[in-house]
Amino acid sequence: MNKQELIKFTENIANLYENGKIKAPIHLGGENEEQLIKIFKDYKRNDWILSTWRSSYHWLLSGRSPKKLKKQIVEGHSMHIYDDKFFTSAIVGGIAPIAVGLAWGLKLGKSSNKVWCFLGDGAYACGIVKESIAYAEGHDLPIQFVIEDNNLTVRANTKEIWGTKKVLKVIKYEYIRKYPHAGSGKYVMF
Repeated sequence: MNKQELIKFTENIANLYENGKIKAPIHLGGENEEQLIKIFKDYKRNDWILSTWRSSYHWLLSGRSPKKLKKQIVEGHSMHIYDDKFFTSAIVGGIAPIAVGLAWGLKLGKSSNKVWCFLGDGAYACGIVKESIAYAEGHDLPIQFVIEDNNLTVRANTKEIWGTKKVLKVIKYEYIRKYPHAGSGKYVMF
């Protein structure tokens, strides 16, 4: 699908919504067509896609049916699009650990495919997402995280929420612990 086709699909859905044909909220993308078209050149047909509530372009660029997507959106499922190897969640950052679990499964099964995990810039700042990315990198899992940054966390300016200063405020040190985290014997911890 090309840029004009993506835009036309989005405009059609927006028009249906504005004319009262869709009774549920819709979540459409826009202005990121070129970036996604470039990213999807590396997508393979049997890869998994896990996405956020703004997933229509991911669906369309993966070669799935525009008609099936339109049906799901019109029926009120804009935030919960699904298909074979395609799943979305409206829980901010909640898709990341699921994507990591799928990637583990692919690695254990020696699959040549991978998981594509799309997240917004607001979710990227969440602990569960940072931990999922670190875990996936540390275990060399077949997953690609894609952060889509429009500098808006819902309607708030992301930079205002999280700040812009790039000063690392972490002190890290190493030590050998004396007592077990949880164990048996003299130092049982509850």
